[in-house]
Amino acid sequence: MKRAVTLALKGVGHVSPNPLVGAVIIKNDEVVAEGWHHKFGGKHAEIDAIDNAIGIDLTGSTLVINLEPCSHHGKTPPCTTAIIEKKFSKAIIGIKDPNPLIIGKGIDILINAGIEVISGVLENECRWLNRFFIKHITTEFPYVILKAAQSIDGCIATSKGESRWISGEESRKRTHHLRAFVDAVIIGRRTAEIDNPTLTVRDVTGRNPYRVILDSELSLPQSNKVFSDNEKFKVIIVCHENYRHSKKAENLRAAGINILAVEEDEDSRMNLKEILKSLYSDYRIGSVLVEGGADIFSSFARSNLIDELHIFTAPKIIGDGIHSFEKFNINRLAYATNLKLISSDMSGDDIHSVFISTQ
Repeated sequence: MKRAVTLALKGVGHVSPNPLVGAVIIKNDEVVAEGWHHKFGGKHAEIDAIDNAIGIDLTGSTLVINLEPCSHHGKTPPCTTAIIEKKFSKAIIGIKDPNPLIIGKGIDILINAGIEVISGVLENECRWLNRFFIKHITTEFPYVILKAAQSIDGCIATSKGESRWISGEESRKRTHHLRAFVDAVIIGRRTAEIDNPTLTVRDVTGRNPYRVILDSELSLPQSNKVFSDNEKFKVIIVCHENYRHSKKAENLRAAGINILAVEEDEDSRMNLKEILKSLYSDYRIGSVLVEGGADIFSSFARSNLIDELHIFTAPKIIGDGIHSFEKFNINRLAYATNLKLISSDMSGDDIHSVFISTQ
């Protein structure tokens, strides 16, 4: 199963919004074939492994797979049919397919065909592997990772907005790994204007995510770097509904930029829940990385939308600077965002801490 999980990771950046899936075929106590889901719309992991078992009679073999085989016709035929036709005798499964319309049906079909099924193997690892898929397929909202690089005293920039570079080279490299892992990166207009980032994946192997900029009045100048590269079609500017048909919006559309207009929430801010829901329904974005700045961080915390938090803490003291969540103000501890630390290690000279929401 560990090997199946490792194989599944080969699909990162290519299979979304589908899950990451790897498969291993065992016969006579030996691995005879492996496979994984390579890209969205392509062969599923089971079929890839079967196709790689060239010239091998798979009768009586065992299939090890991190996710329950599909039992429905989608972009490809149901994998359960191929497993039965190849006369596998056993299927070892990590987790059930979380899709409410499918969960457990693939297992039932295999059992009814006389195939022994063992499920729940390395269940926690398999759930973590597909945490993005589990979130969006059950809620129709993307999985939200928030990443901040800050000083020991919690500042993401000086009082004048200088933030390059608080964290070190290794931490920035890890950030690029995160970008390659998710479907989209989200920042606010102020961060886009001050830092002028490209938000692309560099220094590591991986595809570039969508780049989402929250710019309520479409005031970001078109000289910004995100408007000038070869992947403008993957830039989404989110604005207030009032600007949907504005001249600024039309100019951006004419330049190949996507415009997503949303209503305000009760606090006269752009409605983050509506933004996330639209990113999923309109662009099939199943995971997002929120990179800043403090206003955006605070808004996500205020709306209780953080699933996972990555904090890179640099050995610096800034003092009177811009704090990560300075606009998130509570007057009672009961209103605090509760998180659980799941890992912490050195990232060069920085400390990389990963938390998940407990709410």
